[in-house]
Amino acid sequence: MSTPAPVDTHGLTGLVRRTLLPGGLRVVTEQMAGVRSASIGVWVNVGSADEDDVLHGCSHFLEHLLFKGTARRSALDISVALDEVGGEFNAFTAKELTCFHARVLDDDLPLAVDVLGDMLTGSLIESVDVEAERDVILDEIAMHDDDPDDVVHDLFAELAWGAGTALGRGIAGTEESISALTRDQVERFYRTHYRPATTVVAVAGNVEHDAVVELVARAFEGYGPGGEEAPVSRLHTGADVAVRGGLATVERPFEQVNLVLGAEGLRRDHPDRFALGALTTALGGGTSSRLFQEVRERRGLAYSVYSFSSHHADSGLVGIGLGCLPQRLDASLEVVREELAKVVEGGLTEEELRRGRGQLRGGLVLGLEDSGSRMSRLGKSELVHEAYLPVEEVLTRIETVTTEDVARVARDVLSNPEILAVVGPAAR
Repeated sequence: MSTPAPVDTHGLTGLVRRTLLPGGLRVVTEQMAGVRSASIGVWVNVGSADEDDVLHGCSHFLEHLLFKGTARRSALDISVALDEVGGEFNAFTAKELTCFHARVLDDDLPLAVDVLGDMLTGSLIESVDVEAERDVILDEIAMHDDDPDDVVHDLFAELAWGAGTALGRGIAGTEESISALTRDQVERFYRTHYRPATTVVAVAGNVEHDAVVELVARAFEGYGPGGEEAPVSRLHTGADVAVRGGLATVERPFEQVNLVLGAEGLRRDHPDRFALGALTTALGGGTSSRLFQEVRERRGLAYSVYSFSSHHADSGLVGIGLGCLPQRLDASLEVVREELAKVVEGGLTEEELRRGRGQLRGGLVLGLEDSGSRMSRLGKSELVHEAYLPVEEVLTRIETVTTEDVARVARDVLSNPEILAVVGPAAR
């Protein structure tokens, strides 16, 4: 076992420490003063981007099944264990990772570690549970298809990367792919991807690192194949995943038309990601943003309008989302395109940039008051970035973004081929 090494011991964060266990399982903790909670996340480097057409939705299916029981606990036992101590317990699947997480009183952390370790190392994945959960996931897919915001973002990703590609496919799968998945396929996926070297256990709160390491070592004993293995990471390979432009409309009987207008963005390790964050925040990150003021406040075209950027190992997207009445679609699009063109031509004003930087800083620092947010930051840093960037360093990078940086990034990103996804009644 490697000696825990402090990563950051001052300023806005507590003591961050890291241990690499035999076999490659990584344990990272952050000790927070003045709290009585502890948050734990088990982060696994597998998601929908690791699937092919046959296994589409398998990561999400497996996430559900790991709650269904082990040799030591039934599904009810797993639920009761955290409920009876007032804990919060859940999981989620993304395109490039899966996370199982819990938040408990500090005294109950040993229980949370033991339950999560049992789930990750000893799930039975029984045929009866596969069949029962299949129907649950099909219901979830149907619910997803009834949400216009979910539908338009899936369409946007499909347009950007292509249907059937790793990033272009939806996370939950389709009715056809989920109906066809077998118990053996899911179990094989579990054994292949859930391994020590692909897993990070992150804990933040009123915790002591060495004690956490001992708890994790016991709870994850026998996890995955034995032997020392180098961590598997989706760091940038040097070959960007191509992003295409395009237009697609889906007619649905919704009251509003929902659209996402965007373009290729930046990878998650790109040095300009802080400038892009300031740009998107100033464009549509709050009620004082340029798009909110122009689209909603001055013209009354839409109730909500927002901007976003998403970052992956080898690709990224930037976009504007809004919902409006069908008769206001063309006018809304015209205004958004005009504002984007102005930013490409002239960048942001110093006042807009100041507000954008302030929102980014405030959101980051306020999130540090919650052990769950700190745990998420630790887990993602270790799993996808392989390095912990101290908060002070992040704040410095945000604060040093200039109007020249934003103008350059705006020209580079917003001049990329347009991607437009539209969902709603008589969408065009």
